[in-house]
Amino acid sequence: MILSYRNSLLLFCLIIIISCKSADPVSFKTYVDTTTKPVLIQKKQTYALDDLGVYASNNFDGARLNGLKKANDSTAILLINPENEPINNSAYYSFKVWSNTSKSFYFTFQYPKGYKHRYIPKLKKDKNWDIIDSTNVFKKDSIVTIKLELRKSPITVAAQQINSSSDVKTWYTNLIKGKEDYVHFSNFGKSRLGRNLPVLDIYKGDKKNKDVIVLLTRQHPPEVTGYFAFQEFLKAILSNSNLSNDFLNEYRVLAFPIINPDGVDLGHWRHNAGGVDTNRDWSVYNQPEVKQTVEYITKTLRKNNSKLILGLDFHSTYEDVFYTNKIREGTTLPNFIDNWFKALEQNIPNYKVNEAAGNSTKPVSKGWFLYGHNATGITYEIGDSTPKDRIQLIGKVTAEQMMSVLLNK
Repeated sequence: MILSYRNSLLLFCLIIIISCKSADPVSFKTYVDTTTKPVLIQKKQTYALDDLGVYASNNFDGARLNGLKKANDSTAILLINPENEPINNSAYYSFKVWSNTSKSFYFTFQYPKGYKHRYIPKLKKDKNWDIIDSTNVFKKDSIVTIKLELRKSPITVAAQQINSSSDVKTWYTNLIKGKEDYVHFSNFGKSRLGRNLPVLDIYKGDKKNKDVIVLLTRQHPPEVTGYFAFQEFLKAILSNSNLSNDFLNEYRVLAFPIINPDGVDLGHWRHNAGGVDTNRDWSVYNQPEVKQTVEYITKTLRKNNSKLILGLDFHSTYEDVFYTNKIREGTTLPNFIDNWFKALEQNIPNYKVNEAAGNSTKPVSKGWFLYGHNATGITYEIGDSTPKDRIQLIGKVTAEQMMSVLLNK
């Protein structure tokens, strides 16, 4: 009897150790150094051109402004620097401007050598965001200048509509209100600077043995259009339609609405507070955000005898595109991509899927899904300038058709 008890205890302890075991690294063809790098600390302040009565501030979450210089009586130069280098040419900016008196004023963007302007400015006045009128944007060679109508109340100018970590929290809190019986919220970890890493664990009925779909976004701070698609995608899954109810009775979704909250709030061009592109760390997990995300997914799968079958990572780039892996035969969902893309073209008006297929050589999330779990991995990219209403439609329909394909409906 004692021996049986001891054996049972040992077996129980072994199960606990295995279930808590850290996630295994995943090998990729191309090595990327994701050890922590120094970053440029952006000093939060108000920049003043007192003789002109013009002011600019970066003293808010999501801001990026590294200096302000007078060019002449009607123009100022905005100094915009990346958090560190090397870095993608995705120059992000965000600041507030105002003046003592109402007047027209010009601002010229200045980036370090080798970088150029990418994003069309978005303006926030009186709580509303709009794209700047094209007649107020002037380009000479690679130099971009904008004209603003300044006033005493600040105007926010940003590369993309600001969605800080607190904005993201407000959004998902409102989204899941009243749905707590099947949307299980938790903060599963902390970023390098101590910000929460949230996850929505979504399922109906018994969670055991359910196949898992993972949704990720905001690895790269400025890529807000991809986040907008993520929002609509998740809303469709939580719509309580017959389709979504059937789907959540059969599948489980792990949705991560902000993987890089430090980079988002610090106004980084691309990296986290460790100076690293988190979407190059899906191999050995040097950065805490990726490490904890991977460990959470791994622990969830092991604890519930579940299999990860599909991973979608929402990003933004110059145009709408789906980056896929060529390896499909023998994976969890060998026919999913073809069936899903066909359904999208049939259900989104005037839509042609733009697919770029290539097996991941660098340690990105879609490669981790494939090499780590033999699962279908897709990087879901929305164009920088894709209209908001179009994003909403694409996000909604892509979710609906994903559910339909997985349910064979």
